[in-house]
Amino acid sequence: MPTSTLATTLLTIAMIGAFALVFGGIALIQRAERLKGTLMIGVALVLVGNVLIWTA
Repeated sequence: MPTSTLATTLLTIAMIGAFALVFGGIALIQRAERLKGTLMIGVALVLVGNVLIWTA
């Protein structure tokens, strides 16, 4: 579990980035850029997985 303020801040930024990637990926999929949108959502899943590992 992260105890320092820097670690908490970095994990927060990572989660905000993951949400932005998901929303951006959905927007790209709706604009018929399916490959790029799917890749963005995949990156978001990996980022969330990393945050889960770091906080365990």
